Amino acid sequence: MNDKRERIPREPVREPYRTKVVESIRLPSRAERERLLRGIGYNPFYLKSQDIYIDLLTDSGTGAMSDTQWAALMVGDETYAGSRSYDDFEQTVRDITGYDHIVPVHQGRAGEHLVMQSIARPGGIVLSNTLFDTTRAHVEYRDALPVDLLADIAWDFDEPHPFKGNFDLDKLQAALENHRGRVSAIVATLVNNLACSSPVSLENMRRVRELADRFGVPVFIDASRFAENAWLVTQREAGQRGRPVADVARDFFALADGCWMSAKKDGLVNIGGFVAVRSDQLADECRQRLVLFEGFPTYGGLAGRDLQALAIGLREALDEDYLRHRVAQIEYLHDGMREVGVPVSTPAGGSGVYVDVARLYPHLTPEDNPGIALTADLYLHGGVRMSAGVFHLTTVDPTSGTLVNRDFPCARLALPRRVYGRAHLDHVIASMRDVLDGAHKSPAYRLVTAPRVLAHFFARFEPVAPPSDHLPPGNQPRGRAMRG
Repeated sequence: MNDKRERIPREPVREPYRTKVVESIRLPSRAERERLLRGIGYNPFYLKSQDIYIDLLTDSGTGAMSDTQWAALMVGDETYAGSRSYDDFEQTVRDITGYDHIVPVHQGRAGEHLVMQSIARPGGIVLSNTLFDTTRAHVEYRDALPVDLLADIAWDFDEPHPFKGNFDLDKLQAALENHRGRVSAIVATLVNNLACSSPVSLENMRRVRELADRFGVPVFIDASRFAENAWLVTQREAGQRGRPVADVARDFFALADGCWMSAKKDGLVNIGGFVAVRSDQLADECRQRLVLFEGFPTYGGLAGRDLQALAIGLREALDEDYLRHRVAQIEYLHDGMREVGVPVSTPAGGSGVYVDVARLYPHLTPEDNPGIALTADLYLHGGVRMSAGVFHLTTVDPTSGTLVNRDFPCARLALPRRVYGRAHLDHVIASMRDVLDGAHKSPAYRLVTAPRVLAHFFARFEPVAPPSDHLPPGNQPRGRAMRG
């Protein structure tokens, strides 16, 4: 076999750990998978864990903790106020970020809520390279406008630009100049999730800070994947190679006024997060809201044992052997899919692999929901769960400064941390090869129902005139796909 789909032997991904506890997983039969998809309205968020063989829906809260973290649970201090577990956690976050005020929360969206209640003004604008979906929702909840300022190169899956997650500085300057007085804050998402998990360069972040200072606008970081971003900077950015990852991360934090973090990513825990800021006033406002919505400022909706595990996880996430393996696994999955002909964004990013659904399903229009076709096909072929959807973004024309709406289709295989091995990744690659082989037969999908906010979590779909190998005879829906 000499075509482009031939697997090329590659250096194995060497794990810097060994397995100590195992969890059983099973691959449901093809008939079961067909029945399950119909029952959940073809939305992978409704699948149950026992019905999934390999779960690549998200890398948030799905990782495996270390033996040191599990041991730390036994010494967690559950004191309501003044817990020593909080002291350990607070000192760790201060050491990593350099910020004075550390506010624990149960996960990232709680931190977004605390901060956006203070900085997102009704009628104002929050600028970002791209906002995470819940961050965007919190901005909109405040009747403010989220505006995303990615460079156009981010949409080119074949262009191997090392920093597709960067701000487009021309767009940023145009937004600041043409909407002077309306801009509440600039938010840098590290790594940039919607830019195919691509990192932001340190030089780009420095230029963002310069523009922010010129216009008197505060800068915040979504630090959920800060360690992965810092590692990729040490591998790709001129002048940064060979530097300690912790030092690079600290340089990023020094360029911002504060951050929030879903520690379910680079905190290597299953629950937890924090807000860290310089401002005394903002910290006081966050703590006051914390008591209303999360808990006392020294536990913030978490058990003491969670804080203890998080303090360790944040340091483990900066371990360079761990980061080397983490990114190598994603590169292995990325390279394997490219080798069998699946169109994916290159180069590999920090948290997962992104598929170009338009090229995978050229016979389907955007209104036919090709992302849903992909999630259904991958589950049918391999029992693998992934996520896909269309995000409706607002950006800026760099010449006129006017606001422009744009839709961005997103289909991601997000890799949990320290969970799957090489054979699992090979199964995903083989399943994607099967998806590619049958993609031309995949049906369109019609949206049946969806809420106004965060629709991708709750929407339900149905196939339109599906081929017989997707649904048994007599169960095929009637009618045509809805357009618009």
